[in-house]
Amino acid sequence: MTKELTNGSRGFEIRLSGTGGQGLGLSGKMLAAALSSDGLHVAQSQSYEPTSRGGMSRSDLVVTPGIADYPLATALDYLLILDQRATSISDDMIKDKAVVLIDEELVPDPPSGDFKVLALPLTRTAISLGNLRVTNVVSLGALIALTEICSLSTLEAAIERITPEKYAQMNLDAVRAGFKLARP
Repeated sequence: MTKELTNGSRGFEIRLSGTGGQGLGLSGKMLAAALSSDGLHVAQSQSYEPTSRGGMSRSDLVVTPGIADYPLATALDYLLILDQRATSISDDMIKDKAVVLIDEELVPDPPSGDFKVLALPLTRTAISLGNLRVTNVVSLGALIALTEICSLSTLEAAIERITPEKYAQMNLDAVRAGFKLARP
């Protein structure tokens, strides 16, 4: 069954951006799985520079109630930026009224325009949970809290399906912390 989008739109586009090693590909898969389980069609693509850590990395999702006309992101409704070096790769694609979520410490100079920029302590929250490597999952929790593109329970179920059992609880704690961070 295809889910109707509540805002009456034909769909939306999301980019998760940062550098290699931040888990953005995995985050994109988790979010795509959650949105798909809600009955939406999701085309996911990812790109990263040849270096495994430190090179640019991104995961894009094109989300529609039916089959997407074009499977690659061209006009972003939602953007996550986890590293200052990733700010410029999306400048020309951010739509007016978009939501841009940034890490308040790692992105001191966010993009500017006719869109909403929200700075949250994403990395600091992951560190407080005991593992810097869950910053990507903390970010997903904050993103869905801010945008309501899916429910927390839907994302949690997708995380449980995708995450190896020994990391499941850590990732569930991270997504919940991110959600709470954006909705105190």
